Amino acid sequence: VSVDRKYLEDKSSAHIIGYVAETSVKDLENSELLREINIPGLKTGKNGLEKFLNEKVIGKPGLQRFEVNSSGKRIKELKLIQGISGQDFRTTVDQEVQRYTSELLEDKSASVCVMDIFTGDIVAMVSNPTFDSNKFVYGISQKEWDLLIQNDKKPLMNKSLSGLYPPGSTIKPVVALSALENDIASPKLMVQCKGSIELYGHKYHCWKEKGHGFMNLRSAIKQSCDIYFYEISRRLGIDRMSITAKDFGLGKKVLSNFHEERSGVVPDTKWKLKNIGTGWVLGETLISGIGQGYFQTTPIQLCLMMAQFANGGYQIKPRIIDDKYALQSTINAWREEFSSIKNNLSESKSGLKKLYRNKENIKFVNEALFGATNEPMGTSYRSRFTSEKYMYAGKTGTSQIRTISEEERKLKLKNIDLPYKKRDHALFVAFAPYKKPRYSISIVVEHGGSGSSGAAPIAKKILKKVLDRHELRKKYQLDLFQEV
Repeated sequence: VSVDRKYLEDKSSAHIIGYVAETSVKDLENSELLREINIPGLKTGKNGLEKFLNEKVIGKPGLQRFEVNSSGKRIKELKLIQGISGQDFRTTVDQEVQRYTSELLEDKSASVCVMDIFTGDIVAMVSNPTFDSNKFVYGISQKEWDLLIQNDKKPLMNKSLSGLYPPGSTIKPVVALSALENDIASPKLMVQCKGSIELYGHKYHCWKEKGHGFMNLRSAIKQSCDIYFYEISRRLGIDRMSITAKDFGLGKKVLSNFHEERSGVVPDTKWKLKNIGTGWVLGETLISGIGQGYFQTTPIQLCLMMAQFANGGYQIKPRIIDDKYALQSTINAWREEFSSIKNNLSESKSGLKKLYRNKENIKFVNEALFGATNEPMGTSYRSRFTSEKYMYAGKTGTSQIRTISEEERKLKLKNIDLPYKKRDHALFVAFAPYKKPRYSISIVVEHGGSGSSGAAPIAKKILKKVLDRHELRKKYQLDLFQEV
């Protein structure tokens, strides 16, 4: 029995596919099949889909027994047990988009996820830096292994699934929706931003030093005003905020195919008491409202969050292994839902779960995200498209990895002036095209500075590539595009 592999040389999908290597004692302990078929030299899946699908891919060996004479020559066959071939699997990943995205991230420590907002298909999931899976098949050298594990940018980690980051301002659409759904704020609520507020002797700052002036909810999303979100977070409370965040996919695993995926953290009062042993305080609610504090998210969770905003507020189940029967079922459900909406029916038999109470609230947030990208003063305005075909709606995020001292504020140091490890992470989430959404994207660039300069320009290039390839992808999959 042997498993041999020849992986793609471009390495763009190494974290998704994983790799095979020599079967270890631990592998044998954990698998009855491997114990049954084990022979010297047996290779087994160690990571990614290779690990998850290992027993289905490996199959079962056959057996032949012969009667031989004294010189070892076969005389007749005594027994034949046919082997069982391993199953073939196909992923939902568009390898052209995957490769292109990997090239864009070549010199960065970063992650990009792209998802179909209706089917949940993972179109691209790139983690950089990456590694060469081929080197593991016949045993990696100690020198090459040391280079991988000693690299500060962690090339063996699938950052899309295992990287945990404060979401920063990408959480603001969730906070805004939660405030609207719980009737603690209306789109007309005005808040004055002077650049900072003081509460119980502690000062909370906006990213814009001199403030934004008077803001309503739409302008606060568009310009990402921290002071506004401190105020609606104070009114909302962490527990209600937490419920909405979890509904939209944060704080739990998104895919079931990877043992390395992590859940992240969506904090609330019970979580803090259980895990830290102290009660929740108001200041923690304020910083949670701008995606800091205890919040920890993965890039794939942020991509799912944006997909569920883009599809009108419906829960989807992301997938990376293609299954035409599951796809057909999903598309039938959406057709039923679209039919109900078109015919103005109060109830739908689609089975799709709605994540909203009032659909107008979802529409409001999405329209504000359009402003954030396509209107002057929007935080990603410089990365917009003017062509309607490519026009998208998105939200920037700058994820602080440490507390900024008063001295640093006075010096007005920019991220580029700081040592690499002290720079903020750059985040961006979006969906495209705006008028008939089909894809969501999330980008995290570690220590990339601001989301507007470090992440949004990359998203612009990737979304164009994805949309340019949409017609080609339709040949391989039923299409919903014209039915939205």
